[in-house]
Amino acid sequence: MGISLRQAVKVGGYVMKKRILGEKRYPLVLMLEPLFRCNLACAGCGKIQYPEEILRKNLSPEECFRVSDECGAPVVTIAGGEPLIHPQIAEITEGLVARKKFVYLCTNALLLERHLSKFKPSPYLTFSVHLDGMKARHDELVCRKGVFDEAVKAIKLAKEAGFRVTTNTTVFDGEIPEHLHEMFDFLADLGIDGMMISPGYSYALAPDQDHFLKREQTKALFREIFAPLATKRGKRWQFNHSSFFIDFLTGQRDYECTPWGNPNYNVFGWQKPCYLLNEGYVQTFKELIEDTKWENYGRKSGNKKCADCMVHCGYEPTAVIDATANFKNMLVSLRSLK
Repeated sequence: MGISLRQAVKVGGYVMKKRILGEKRYPLVLMLEPLFRCNLACAGCGKIQYPEEILRKNLSPEECFRVSDECGAPVVTIAGGEPLIHPQIAEITEGLVARKKFVYLCTNALLLERHLSKFKPSPYLTFSVHLDGMKARHDELVCRKGVFDEAVKAIKLAKEAGFRVTTNTTVFDGEIPEHLHEMFDFLADLGIDGMMISPGYSYALAPDQDHFLKREQTKALFREIFAPLATKRGKRWQFNHSSFFIDFLTGQRDYECTPWGNPNYNVFGWQKPCYLLNEGYVQTFKELIEDTKWENYGRKSGNKKCADCMVHCGYEPTAVIDATANFKNMLVSLRSLK
């Protein structure tokens, strides 16, 4: 797996402490969106559909640090929008790294070469580059030609400069597993530090609502996607996931969603109940945890909005918690890291 041993140990210790304290709901990853502006207009994303007055808003570094401290999650993903557009993104990143947070700065990489010198390599900092396939497929999904080549160029430069670089890929209906296998081989040759892959979900504001996966479709497709893992070819691929989450995607494990595990904070506040369902905001993390009616969400709740969701932000936390549930599971997790 692409998760570093340092991160695995810290997150594992954090989960064990919460378990000893008897806490049932706690965050593992803060999903921080300091802005919604982007330099792309992808059909599967609804962020830039907000009105101009919202798109002009930025979270300040001080606000980002405050919510990180308030939340307490050991991992922070900085997303958006395109974070590198934020005029103070280097200051935000540096401040979170100084707090020993494992920071994943998510980017389409179009601005990465220009801004790379503003950042310092650190085991706590990873650039997570969005790639949804090889050249033709990726450029089609982001609705602009040439983006794949720019992203690959930026990945090479970042790796040469000593940075950790991972990728994140969203899988939609109609995806051809062999095309993803080709991308996995390509990224392995690039020396990527890990790949994150997740089924797409019907984000409410997305212009394209016709290519999101249903639950059984997801399991069948991911069984094909991950089939080569048992072969010599597949052993070259490094995924930035718990092996337990991969088992979940392929239907080998059955989990319930833990939406509080990856809480989202953006220019509106703490998003209820999760990153994908826009059902209001609260101003404190305490309100989010204590006042949200969590029983109304998740597959077993009967909520139709949750019926087909298998996205990482809801189920990866469940998988991580399961991976530390007992000695046997922890041993499996450590082996997967090797």
